[in-house]
This record gives sequence, structure tokens and C-alpha cells, in this order.
Amino acid sequence: MKPLWHTDIPRPARLRLTPGGRFDVVVLGGGLTGLTTALLLAQSGIDVAVLEARRIGDGTTGASTAKVSLLQGVRGQQIRRRHSNDALRLYVDANTVGQQWLLNYCETSGVPLQFTDAYTYAQSDREVAAVHAEHHVLREAGLQTELVGRLDLPFPVHAAVRLAVQAQLNPMTLLAALAADIESHGVQIFESTRATGVRSGKDGDHLIDTEHGPISAGTVVLATGTPILDRGGFFARLVPQRSYLAAFRPSAPIPHGMFLSAGEPTRSLRHVPDPDGDILLVGGNGHVVGRDGDTADRVRDLIAWTERHFDAAEPLATWSAQDYHPAGELPYVGPLLPGQERILVGTGYAKWGLTNAVAAGLALAGRITGKTPYWAGAMASWRLADYTSLPATIAANGSVALQLSSGWVRVAFGGGEPFPPEGSGVVDRRPFSPTATSTVDGTTTSVSAVCPHLYGIVRWNSAECTWDCPLHGSRFAADGTLLEGPATKSLRRHP
Repeated sequence: MKPLWHTDIPRPARLRLTPGGRFDVVVLGGGLTGLTTALLLAQSGIDVAVLEARRIGDGTTGASTAKVSLLQGVRGQQIRRRHSNDALRLYVDANTVGQQWLLNYCETSGVPLQFTDAYTYAQSDREVAAVHAEHHVLREAGLQTELVGRLDLPFPVHAAVRLAVQAQLNPMTLLAALAADIESHGVQIFESTRATGVRSGKDGDHLIDTEHGPISAGTVVLATGTPILDRGGFFARLVPQRSYLAAFRPSAPIPHGMFLSAGEPTRSLRHVPDPDGDILLVGGNGHVVGRDGDTADRVRDLIAWTERHFDAAEPLATWSAQDYHPAGELPYVGPLLPGQERILVGTGYAKWGLTNAVAAGLALAGRITGKTPYWAGAMASWRLADYTSLPATIAANGSVALQLSSGWVRVAFGGGEPFPPEGSGVVDRRPFSPTATSTVDGTTTSVSAVCPHLYGIVRWNSAECTWDCPLHGSRFAADGTLLEGPATKSLRRHP
């Protein structure tokens, strides 16, 4: 499953880390948060380096729908249920500033944009109230939304809220421009360099351990989707979510606009301009990572839904993306631990990273340079108002505990085929340790079924042929290689 965005954008290979260096700031993660932060710091004359575990664009940013919108589904009312209107207004301000920075950057850097209206629509009568509520809370927060009736879509729409003149883009084009800009400022970007930990070094510095050896930094910025350090417990404050996307080239014209359903099953639509004719991008069918029995069926359902409503051929590409939903509804941007400013984090964008990630970069760079934006409190990593999220946090971690126990019970009493069919994977206890065995491209591989993060039992993801942990979203290739998540080690290979 390869994102549509990865097909035509050249990606220059970058060197892996040579250990032993020292930088004022080291940014871990080469997505939009990390690259924005690094560029802002470099522009302020700060000595900075970027470490990316795989390649630029291999994470969430390079797999997103890339909607640069202040109308974000029903996020406004979700935030308003937990926080004051002032907090929501500051969140909107943060996203507005992030959006404007990004639009200005694209204009000056030659990154193509398409300006279009954004819509949150009701698929049924029961979603109409949510559409009206979103309009109401966003108007109170200062956005000029409007309610509309009919939309030019080939399926029923019962109501919609519109925000005019939002934007969309190709995220890989954006990341390529940012990376080149960063390097033009003398910043080194090290790819294929996974950080595995951060510890105290000499003279108050941090030592960042990587698979190639350590480097030193005065300040560390964690821009890794979910923090790779457990201190601060962010893994318990985030819900990892996987969602699916497919790109089609319909034979008939498709509506221009960015559309997102107000309820489930989620349906997200946008067009992608292409010399051979507009491409239709459809997303949805999300779930908590590792907690679905047949992920391939979710992809098939998305394709079948599109074929029912659009005159669409076979999909040009299918892929998925991983996002993190904050228990407190607002993003977490700031110190990893309260009062400690030299390890910072940005996470919890709830699928709206194109504006939130830039806002996070502005807030993180501001903290380091002493110019914290006035709206940064709405994205604080620690805030008193988070007590309102305790029930959601407890519920999420109760579900994690259930997944942990049920996974080990299944292993204790279950069994599996020693040679599973092509494209499938099984978990069993062979002989005394949980073993995950899969067959992909004719090769059968056995690895440990125990996630090295907090020892959950991984599950097979049939859509992507990966092993996914249902606890906190760590994911591994069929051969056990770590792909993403709070885990910092791969699954151990079995002979």
C-alpha cells in the first residue's frame, strides 16, 4: 500500500547519522512538525539537526489527505465539550496562524495549492444536529461558517456546514520543499537513523541514543507522531488510529471541494488535480490500531462505496495513515515533563496535522527562542484543564488493559498454522514463547509476538501485511522491522 503522493515526487536519499556530533537542538522526526520546527530554528541562527527513522515523508504527513482547513469535521464541538469557548478560540487562532504560515510558505517556495471550500456534511438525519452544532461553536470561536442545504454530491446529504476558501496540496511536494530549504540553511537531515532513547550527558547536555551511535544536544524535540520516550506517559494520553484511503480516476467530472462526514462510517473526499484528469481521493473506515479483525475488508468497503456512488474505475492506489487522538481533545505541545524545557514534544493532532503541525512548530520554536505565541496555552502539553479528560483517559487505558490481557489469553489457548497462507499471519505459542508467523511474497517468517514497548501481543494487519500492537499503536513489518509507534525496537526474529 503506497500513498498516491509518493508516485511522482523525487526523494533524494540522505546519509545516516555519523555519531559523536553535538547540536544545540536535535529534532527527532522528519514530518511536518519536525521540519517546520527545524526551519524556524535555523532561521533564528540556532544550530539544529533532524533525525528521521526512515525517509522524509514515510510517516503520517506523507500519507495524509493534506487538507489545510480550519473546518475540521466536528472537532470544534468535541473540543468545546471539554473546554471553554476561550480555549476553543485559542485553538482556532493557533490553526489560523499555522494555516497562514503554511500558505505563505507555499506561495514563496513554489508549492502548488488549490483553494476550495471545506464542508462537514450529514450522511443521515441523525448527523444533522452535529452539523448545526459545529456551525454554532465555530461561529462563536470566530470562524465565518455557514449552513448550506444541497451539495453537488452523488449521495444523500441532509445538511452541511461550509467554510469558504480553504486549501489542499500534495504533502510530499511540501515536505520536499521544506527539507531542501532546511538544508540550504546548513541544517543536516539524517535519514535511516532511528533514535532509541535520550539520557543525561556531559555539561547538562542530552545524549540521544540511535541505532548508529549517540549524539549530543542541548534541547531535544520529539516530533515522532507519538513520543518515543515513555516519561510523561503520553502513550496513555493518546489513542492511535488507523484510517484508509483510495485514489480513483472517475470517467465523469467530480465535485471540487473538501468534504468530510459528521458521523460514522467516516467518508472524506477531495479532488487531486492531474494532467490526465482529476483524481478522486476517498478516505475513512478508521479504527484503533491493532483492534480490527480484517483490515483488508475496510479497504474493500471503501472501494465498494466509491464504486456505488461514482463512475470510478479500479483504484489507482490504496494506502493508510496513522494519527493520534488526544484524550484531552486539544494537542499536546510543550515540555515532555512539567517545567522541563529541554525535552519538548508535539503530538495529538487528531488527523488535522497540516495546520496543527505548523502551529506546533511555531510554538516549539517559540519556546526555544523565548517568543512563545499567545495561543500556545491552548496546545500545552500540561494544563490544569486536562482534569476534564480523566474519564476519557481512564476509559482508553481500561481498553488497553483489556487488550493486553485478552492477547495473552488468546496465545495461551490458541494455536496457528506453522505455514499460514499467502498474505496472512497467525499468532501462537511455539514452543513456549508467543510467536507471530506470516507469509508474504512466498516467504514465511516467524518473529516474537510480544511488542517490546509494553508487552502487548501483536495482531496481523491483512491490508498492509504488518504486525500491529493493539495497546499503543506500534507497528512492525512482516519480518519484525519497526515501522512506527512508541516502541523503539523491532520484533525479535525467530529461527
